[in-house]
Amino acid sequence: MRFSNLFSRTLREDQKDADNTSYNFLLRAGYIRQLASGIFSYLHFGQKSMKKIEQIIREEMNNINGDEICMPVVHPAEIWQKTGRWYDIDASLVRFKDRNDRDMVLAMTHEEVVANLVSQEIDSYKNLPKMVYQIFTKFRDEARSRGGLIRVREFTMKDSYTLDTDQEGLQKQYDAHYEAYFTIFKRAGLPCIAILSDTGMMGGQIAHEYMYVTPIGEDTIFICEESEYMANKEVATFRKTFEEQSPLPLEKVHTPEAKTIEDLKTFFGKPAENFVKAVFFKGKVGEEEKLILALVRGDMEVNINKLQKVGRIQNMIPATNEEIGQKNGVAGFASPIGLEKEGTLIIADDFVANSNNLIGGANEKDFHVLNTCCGRDYEPDIVADIVSAFDGALSPNSDNPEHKLKSVRGIEIGNIFQLGTKYTKAFGALFMDRDGVPKPIVMGSYGIGIGRMLACICEEHNDEKGLVLPISVAPYHVHLIGVLDNPEIEEIAETLYANLKQNGIDVIYDNRGKKVATPGVKFADADLIGIPIRVTISKRSLLKGGVELKLRKEKEFNIIPVDEIINEINQKIEFLYNELKD
Repeated sequence: MRFSNLFSRTLREDQKDADNTSYNFLLRAGYIRQLASGIFSYLHFGQKSMKKIEQIIREEMNNINGDEICMPVVHPAEIWQKTGRWYDIDASLVRFKDRNDRDMVLAMTHEEVVANLVSQEIDSYKNLPKMVYQIFTKFRDEARSRGGLIRVREFTMKDSYTLDTDQEGLQKQYDAHYEAYFTIFKRAGLPCIAILSDTGMMGGQIAHEYMYVTPIGEDTIFICEESEYMANKEVATFRKTFEEQSPLPLEKVHTPEAKTIEDLKTFFGKPAENFVKAVFFKGKVGEEEKLILALVRGDMEVNINKLQKVGRIQNMIPATNEEIGQKNGVAGFASPIGLEKEGTLIIADDFVANSNNLIGGANEKDFHVLNTCCGRDYEPDIVADIVSAFDGALSPNSDNPEHKLKSVRGIEIGNIFQLGTKYTKAFGALFMDRDGVPKPIVMGSYGIGIGRMLACICEEHNDEKGLVLPISVAPYHVHLIGVLDNPEIEEIAETLYANLKQNGIDVIYDNRGKKVATPGVKFADADLIGIPIRVTISKRSLLKGGVELKLRKEKEFNIIPVDEIINEINQKIEFLYNELKD
């Protein structure tokens, strides 16, 4: 590719709307341009890098016996209605009607389509196991796009789906994906960790997320390096220790205007852990709308995800004071004591259930009760872990009191789910087992966002001048610069460009004349674009005995004779690829 043929251009100044480093450099280097919020065009360099990432993924999916297919981006609504996700997913799922007034969907994922295909293509255990995948466009109408390619609405994704006869087979393919993902990210030069995560709208039993740890991440991850524990905030647990106390008699105390835990700490002169906090929500449990009361210790916070999961609650929102009052609760002074049970779901954190003599609300304005005891004074419907982990909490998989959790920020770059039979049952995707008994096919689902992966690579590999991309995903291996002082240099540069291409070296040639771009502009563009190897041919380099060869990540360059440059470049390419294996 010649620079003079490029449609895109570089930008000299930092972009005001870019809220992170990768977005700023991707814009400035001419990789992407925004059309609308969360919707981007990929220009020449961006498209080249995306295709290289896709090829890495394709190779690793093929290595674990993947069969590449391509599925539609527009779906009839009825397939999403079959699984219930038409009703469960919010406005991020784009719904519309076609000209025949049929409900349709823009695909944000393809589990339904795969299950529908499976119901037509597989009917016997002899056809299993299988794995299919695609690399294709999806659309999710994010409420808040951010970070350039990190959170978008239209995106390219690799999604793969495994099909098995039983859980053992699913686990085997799940494990294969687990390792393949680490290989993919390593080949792309992107460090990551795999953490336990929530299954979310996908459903299923087990899920992992692959996280790129970075301060700009929007996910909170809890880790303990000593005990090797890692989990997303949504599912992270911690070891809880309980102090046994004999129950003391209830005692009502006048607490005027003391509504919050902070108020109560001041009033009683006690730490937050001595109180029980009542948090109210409204939500659908089964077919019934209920008032949800979550009970947690005063120094803890309700983990919304855990609460919804243990209570099997849908469409959960904070309850109003009026809704609390309808069940005999008094906002600010509420507790389960005296609360109307009909139409109410009470869920107590196990910290509360195992801690006697906590101070709680009396369900009477300006009054609290000393020495409340779960099981004696009230009976919760569910006792479970419903609180969020926090910095300094004890690691759940270690008895060592020095092994504590710490939080870091991260960006999700991949996910894997054990779906089980949720989707295949909905579509009647059955196979005949060895005994002739029909059984539902067991599915797994696995995703990687290509654009987000590129953004994270750029976030990891840059300096003050621009991108410093790994050779495996850079748009080109070599950036050839010609300082075209005279026809002789131009001829030598053209010959070198042709030789590089003939030897299979991926090269872009900056052939712009001085009137279009000075040598300084060319070097600045090369630094900004971030191609790993720079070769410069100029009058000065020829006087020194050849051409300049410089790695983007290094400051110094070497002069290499023209007749040796191809061999030297191939050695550098091999060296840079080997670095990614270490």
